[in-house]
Amino acid sequence: MNDRTNPRRVDLPQARRRALVTAPVRGPGLETLSQLAELTVDPWIDHDPLRIYDADQLAARVAEEGATILVVEADRCAGPVFDQPLVAVASCRGDPNNVDVPAATAAGIPVLRAPARNADAVAELAVALLLAATRGLVPADGDVRAGEIYKKGTIPYQRFRAWQVAGRTAGLVGLGAVGRALRWRLQGLGMEVIAYDPYAEDATHSLEQLLARSDVVSLHAPVTEETAGMIGPAQFAAMKDGVVFLNTARAKLHDTDALVSALASGKVVAAGLDHFEGEFLDPKHPLTTFDNVVLTPHIGGATYDTEANHTRVIADDLCRLLAGATPRNIVNPEVLPWTSP
Repeated sequence: MNDRTNPRRVDLPQARRRALVTAPVRGPGLETLSQLAELTVDPWIDHDPLRIYDADQLAARVAEEGATILVVEADRCAGPVFDQPLVAVASCRGDPNNVDVPAATAAGIPVLRAPARNADAVAELAVALLLAATRGLVPADGDVRAGEIYKKGTIPYQRFRAWQVAGRTAGLVGLGAVGRALRWRLQGLGMEVIAYDPYAEDATHSLEQLLARSDVVSLHAPVTEETAGMIGPAQFAAMKDGVVFLNTARAKLHDTDALVSALASGKVVAAGLDHFEGEFLDPKHPLTTFDNVVLTPHIGGATYDTEANHTRVIADDLCRLLAGATPRNIVNPEVLPWTSP
């Protein structure tokens, strides 16, 4: 790429650098970052009330700190941010959707990302939702707390009998980092695991085959034009009677009204959901009326390990970049001077 199409080629100064870090960071990667630059660490998530910079606010903060490296998670990187003399922008997300990548590319600024940072965390939550929903853990806990162990003259064994997951078949819709992390966990519970993913060679089932065979259907696909709404009335109807439905990805992947209908009819015998449109579910929504549905507020990736993982991934790639090597997780490698023709 020549200077006419890349107005600012990457500059890797040898002098001590300054980095503004507005993402939560921890673990060994933090020590690596501190060796690369003088750090100002001010995570957005540690503020009360919550603080998320828009592009103007972030640009002003970068200028105030004299930063040449920017590490973010939630703040909006666009417009005036790329007028700053930045060596790199690192988004601690698998999909750096808080960064205007075309604008960064036009400015000649490398954008780094942190794929699979939360794969294990989300997979663990999927297992937790599966067991909580199928074994009635939430209502059982409620009975104990309310002193109703022998509710209405019954015993707990009567109310909470369930099928074990061992020996059942789980169908994963999407076999990326999270799907793969979940696959071996479910296999460890004694389940047969099959998958549908047109972009993964080892996902050997069509969606139709998966729905017909699976006792548990778990969604792990990204939201794209082809996946939005992919599980609708026809797909729920094609599932086995008494199926368990999990979605720890995004609510846009399934039709919520169709799910409610499937729960009401008994087609879906239990469900676990970790995401809702607009990051909110009305307390009066029909989903809240089912004891066999477990609802969590988008906490799949909410572990300290996720933060340590993205810190390490970003720090390692900044080391590569500043050493003149191509980062493993760069979004726009065309800005690098050593890749230009």
